Amino acid sequence: MQAMILAAGLGTRLKPVTDSIPKALVRVNLKEGGDQPLLEGLLDKMIAQGFTSIVINIHHLGGQIRSFVSEYLERKNLPAKICFSDESDLLLGTGGAIKHACPFFIPDFPLLVHNVDILSDLNLRAFVAGHNPETLATLLVSERVTDRQLIFDKEWQLIGWTNIKTKQYRWVKEKEPCNPDGCILRAFSGIYILSPEAMPLFEQQPDVFSIIDFFLETAANYTIKGVEIPGIQVLDIGKPETLKNTLL
Repeated sequence: MQAMILAAGLGTRLKPVTDSIPKALVRVNLKEGGDQPLLEGLLDKMIAQGFTSIVINIHHLGGQIRSFVSEYLERKNLPAKICFSDESDLLLGTGGAIKHACPFFIPDFPLLVHNVDILSDLNLRAFVAGHNPETLATLLVSERVTDRQLIFDKEWQLIGWTNIKTKQYRWVKEKEPCNPDGCILRAFSGIYILSPEAMPLFEQQPDVFSIIDFFLETAANYTIKGVEIPGIQVLDIGKPETLKNTLL
């Protein structure tokens, strides 16, 4: 199985911690005591669950991530190939990152994409196994309090996006806008699966773009589904207060 870890972000919400270290290497407290970098915990989980090819995009203080991964692989001697998609010259956005990394992906296999600052107890292997090959993308979503929400119809097909605070709506082209009683609003987790058929579509996009824009554009002609898994805990630790109170 293959995966991409999005680790190029500036970590603005975690300043001043991220002034000197990249967000991926911010340390999280462990339940048994001590702490470890975010990236280490995610790599441990992916490799333990059978991911043998992993791409990490880097931008802010990317050299530190390269050094950490080199030391990590030597220290743990794990069966995985880890490559870097270098965005040092320009941060490409959550969609542009996928386009830029396409040469690293194994053809004809689905790709798991995972934000480095998202913690969950999701079984990644099972999540990929449950992906329908006829679906262009499967998005893990949850009923989380946040201003930005994806909008799905009753079959969990993506039909739009909204910012509840500003009352802004964006609808998938040719999809009928729905009233609140006729659709499902869920928060995007930052964890999703792309079918191999998605990769040529990325080549048609600009160099810098958002993955949400890509989903909203392609959902007019392709199936993009939301999946909510009962009992799964998903936590965005991108804020100092959340990080402080999180235990792995």
